[in-house]
Amino acid sequence: MEKALVERLEAAVARLEAAVASGASLSAAPRDLGDGLDAAAAASDPAIVAYDEFVAGAVGRLTAAAEKIGGKVLDATKVLAEAFAVSKDRLVQAKQLQKPASMADAQDFFKPLNDVIAKAIAMTEGRRPDYFNHIKSVADSLTALAWVGFLGKDCGMSFPTAHVEESWQMAEFYNNKVLVEYRNKDADHVEWAKALKELYMPGLRDFVKKHYPLGPSWGPVGGAPVSQPKATAPAPKAPGAKAPPPPALPSAPLFTTEKSPKSAQPKEGMSAVFQEISSGKAVTTGLRKVTDDMKTKNRSDRSGVVSSSTAAPAAAPEKTSRAGSFSFKSGPPKLELQMGRKWVVENQVGKKNLAIDDCDARQSVYVYGCKDSVLQVNGKVNNITVDKCTKVGIVFKHVVAAFEVVNCNGVEVQCQGTAPTISIDNTSGCQLYLSNDSLGASITSAKSSEINVMVPSGATDGDWVEHALPQQYIHSFKDGQFITSPVSHSGA
Repeated sequence: MEKALVERLEAAVARLEAAVASGASLSAAPRDLGDGLDAAAAASDPAIVAYDEFVAGAVGRLTAAAEKIGGKVLDATKVLAEAFAVSKDRLVQAKQLQKPASMADAQDFFKPLNDVIAKAIAMTEGRRPDYFNHIKSVADSLTALAWVGFLGKDCGMSFPTAHVEESWQMAEFYNNKVLVEYRNKDADHVEWAKALKELYMPGLRDFVKKHYPLGPSWGPVGGAPVSQPKATAPAPKAPGAKAPPPPALPSAPLFTTEKSPKSAQPKEGMSAVFQEISSGKAVTTGLRKVTDDMKTKNRSDRSGVVSSSTAAPAAAPEKTSRAGSFSFKSGPPKLELQMGRKWVVENQVGKKNLAIDDCDARQSVYVYGCKDSVLQVNGKVNNITVDKCTKVGIVFKHVVAAFEVVNCNGVEVQCQGTAPTISIDNTSGCQLYLSNDSLGASITSAKSSEINVMVPSGATDGDWVEHALPQQYIHSFKDGQFITSPVSHSGA
């Protein structure tokens, strides 16, 4: 480290000598020399050195696993590495700047980190890409790096260590999907998922707990304001890597100063009514008087007799569910095998006799944007994913990894063979029929409603017994931890 400082001093002296030889002004030279020394001192901080060692080991292991997989997994991993590099740059900059008074004063300071996280989020948007669970794990996990924005207990976020733990819990759901899907299939994907988890838990958590338990270390009072950060050299790009196009910024940045409306603002809805009543104002002022011809008993169109001459009332708008509100661009219908590995069924409407017959355990099935259709998969496949479909029926025999239902509305699924894992995510209305061989399946649900599972009754009549999966839970704090149990409704 001393050698690096000497080299910086020698370079600064060389610039001074060149300035003297050319007759240029030396007024800017001491400032440049001081900035270089400040940056070097900040970079030589023991915490920054420890950060470099931590990133070199943990991120290096993750990148090595991603290079074996390639494709979008490697692209997402490179964005993660870039985010950790930007996070280090923020820590070095903070040592040279005065601590901001509020998050509003630090928006420009944290913008580079916001931009990188936005790039990762943009990779998960639009049509569901290949290796979606990998990319989603990376995008959700990067919110853990927001710990560098902790400015005190009143800043609106948890302490750094707790924030890292909470952020990883969001990403762990999709990381576990990667482990389940590739557990007995591809060791490279399993290694990648394990490396991602250990990067945050315990890696980043323990690092923050040891070196920055109360947030970044800021410069002394009276230093440069955080709104005018000192320029630093951009991080070098990996050789041969193409720069991705700049993504659209997210609608809500990771670091924001927006707060909930104050009570002093005018109230709306029923709150305004109660406020007006309590204030003693005449709430009936301006109401019209109801005359006799306006009363229901005196109106001819309310006599209860249906007249053929009376026009039919306009049909009420169809009630849409949460999952059915997803919009997607409809394209040409497809039912084809792509690259010998993936069956794609897209934009099928009103087709009740769709079938996939020639399939094997190495292939996957992806069903997207279908409506009022029925698909039968005759054979064993690796996994089946149903995405953004409405009123669709799926009948399949065996899956090796998992069967997934995502962003759907009113689907029916029948498993005639075996399925180790069934996942239902952000879906409204799912009827699931299990065979005797698939009763041991692990069913995971998230942000879903109206899930009913039908199982054989065990009798010879072939009847089904319906079980409704709970969607309401009670969380009780007992013995130092929360105990979660489903809500049970009693009565007929």
